[in-house]
Amino acid sequence: MLQQIASFLVGVVADFFVFLLLGRFLMQWLRVPFRNVLGQFIIAATNWIVMPARRIIPALFGLDLASLLLAWLVQALGLWAIYAIAGASFASSPDVVAGILALLALLDLARYAVYIFVFGLIVQAVLSWVNPHSPAAPLFDALTRPFLRPIRRVVPPLANVDLSPLVLIVLLQVLLIPLAYLRSLAAGLF
Repeated sequence: MLQQIASFLVGVVADFFVFLLLGRFLMQWLRVPFRNVLGQFIIAATNWIVMPARRIIPALFGLDLASLLLAWLVQALGLWAIYAIAGASFASSPDVVAGILALLALLDLARYAVYIFVFGLIVQAVLSWVNPHSPAAPLFDALTRPFLRPIRRVVPPLANVDLSPLVLIVLLQVLLIPLAYLRSLAAGLF
């Protein structure tokens, strides 16, 4: 029981910081303004680790690699801690274990990015129905617009109802299936 509690707490803390760091990377990549409550929270919660890392990890093509690599590292360390709490032995081949954890963390980052986009699409759709002039609406619009634009060219509005978010959510859910399969294969290597 204590192992489950410890694993749960490690997972919650690691996932919290991974989502924040990944969100920071995605917002910067998609040029989402940080001048909103969510953006300010992400900056305040991650600056303590991102700013020192930027001295070591340079940006590449204008992308904040420090945030992305930190998200990957936190996820890998979180997975290592969870497996260690569960009693996994890493002594036999630490290089192989490190490679498997790195792969699992990479697949988790891809899944979490999909989760962020699905969440953004759902919030954007709800805000468009309930309060389209909400201060958060431009944030979620900027996050999802680059992915909705090509779909909107193919799927026109039906009776003034934009179905492109629904189509994108379905496509993202389809993308989650092979990611989950690959993750289960990689986790099976332990």
